[in-house]
Amino acid sequence: MAAQDYEQYQGRILRVDLSRREIKAERVSQETLRQCLGGACLGAKLLYDEVPPGVGWSDPENRLIIASGPLGATAVPGSGTITVATKGALTEGSALTQANGFFGAYLRLCGYDAVVVQGAADKLTYVYIHDDGEAELRDATPLAGKDTWETGDLLSKELGLWPLAWVSIGPAGENLVRFAGIFSDKGHAAAHNGVGAVMGSKKLKAIVAAEGRRGVPVRDGPRLLKLAEELSQGIKETGEKGMGIYRWGTLMGVTRSVEGNTGTLPVKNYSTSVFDIDKEKLERFGGPYIRSHFTAMRAPCWGCLMHHSHVLKVPEGPYKGRLVDEPEYEGFAAWGPVTGQTDVTWTVVLADLVDRLGMDTNEAGWLVGLAMECYEKGLLTLEDTDGLDLKWGNGAATAALLERIAHRQGLGDVLAEGVMRAARKIGGEAVNIAVHSMKGNTPRGHDHRAAWGEMFDTCISNTGTLESGGPALAMSLSRALNLPRYDGFSPESVSSFNAQIKGAMLFEDALGTCRFTTQTNIPLLLQMLEAATGWKLSQEEALQVGRRAANRLRVFNLRHGISPELDRPSPRYGSAPVDGPAAGKSIMPSWDAMLQNYYRKMGWDASGRPLPETLRSLGLEDLIPHLQGR
Repeated sequence: MAAQDYEQYQGRILRVDLSRREIKAERVSQETLRQCLGGACLGAKLLYDEVPPGVGWSDPENRLIIASGPLGATAVPGSGTITVATKGALTEGSALTQANGFFGAYLRLCGYDAVVVQGAADKLTYVYIHDDGEAELRDATPLAGKDTWETGDLLSKELGLWPLAWVSIGPAGENLVRFAGIFSDKGHAAAHNGVGAVMGSKKLKAIVAAEGRRGVPVRDGPRLLKLAEELSQGIKETGEKGMGIYRWGTLMGVTRSVEGNTGTLPVKNYSTSVFDIDKEKLERFGGPYIRSHFTAMRAPCWGCLMHHSHVLKVPEGPYKGRLVDEPEYEGFAAWGPVTGQTDVTWTVVLADLVDRLGMDTNEAGWLVGLAMECYEKGLLTLEDTDGLDLKWGNGAATAALLERIAHRQGLGDVLAEGVMRAARKIGGEAVNIAVHSMKGNTPRGHDHRAAWGEMFDTCISNTGTLESGGPALAMSLSRALNLPRYDGFSPESVSSFNAQIKGAMLFEDALGTCRFTTQTNIPLLLQMLEAATGWKLSQEEALQVGRRAANRLRVFNLRHGISPELDRPSPRYGSAPVDGPAAGKSIMPSWDAMLQNYYRKMGWDASGRPLPETLRSLGLEDLIPHLQGR
């Protein structure tokens, strides 16, 4: 391959072997780059190729892959995004999850598109990537037990560097909490499917990247800049109309769900769909109150102009004066309605505490909601909780429980295994009221019983979180893909759309950009990709990139023992709501027919396994022998 092939896309990854204490750089072939692009899709290929069946999530031979993409560190707003790929701790299958911030951009500016970590250190360690692309392993034992905010501040002080970008784990990751996350630049979370537990099993506290001096190669800089400005102008125009997330981020999610009576707000562990809160308290969950009551400071990601995820200062209560990350909608959902909390200050504090401890806010919220319902029903007693009064909305007890989970103390040690395993350990009715897929991952912060597309996607996904994107993405892509009108309560429409839009999200996650800014605008993303690399892909080819990753991960999971019989929700997750606008409606009578329709449209057999001709059409014929006899 000619040297100039790499001029438009670095194609370099940093290999870190913690067991051997070796670091080296290597090239990725041009063929692989064209087939996978980067980010999620490159991570899927590296994971499949390097983690064979029999390697467990905590095995040193598991890989931890952190990848940017071909648009990373460019003029495209939000192009500091990373994808983390590994064998996850919750499902014990593949994990793909994203975080925004600066790390992806700084990594590319240091000359690398990805970091691939294997092995395990003999003591707590961090990786330091210099601005010239050199890298070294350093002792992180002084950082033991430090939270995700403290870790970054101490690393900056030790290295004498600012600005600095880093990914790190908190106490939860060090203690192998199964839903620990990896946090980028303090509050940006790559948290699904226990990727932080994998990092902790390797005794890797952090990876640090200085602000590199290399710049990133771009084929047509002026054109890419023009396209980025077009994207930015669109964001500004919608923001001036008060639409989208330009002004408030996702702060309006709770209030709009209640006021719109959507039924999609998750309340008290799905025991109800009605958030019992007075109007004055509800208004405090909205953007105008948050930004005026809490001292707000804007903290944008790489090149981003969104007014999203600010830094807040708590004005009252036991945490007065504390700087916290402004929660996104899912943080508000978990530490508001899911756990019966109506005090917005406690909600803000608890969302920040989860991030600092290094846990996925979704899984943690479902866990605490489960514990509170078990406490209410007598399945857990004061003796079981070591004296914690786990009544709905008890903020102080929730904070104490989160600390115990992160440090695996008392009941926290049981809950640290995640919702599915904790419910089985508690036993009895707990199994029937726990909200999770049967693979072991929990949904994001919505009541999916009124959003069938996201429930179906969560349960059939191979990544431990959403893979197709659910109804919002279905509707936004329906015109571009010339699809029929989406009906969120039609079993055929829901299952068909999940297959028809398959690949769009994964393609976007291959590029190193934030979905909030690029909004899965496939035509515009293709123009940006061409300007950055010179690669001209059709819309169908773009979807093929994502479908290739989806099928690769499906085969990975099958080989690692994730049976298609697990493509379904737990009893509470799949239940019919008892109240709210979706009362009495259940997806379950149609579930098996939906699976068969989805499998057919994906080109899989009736048992959910990709057919040989499907794999051949995607250039994955080398996977065919791996399915024989399974």
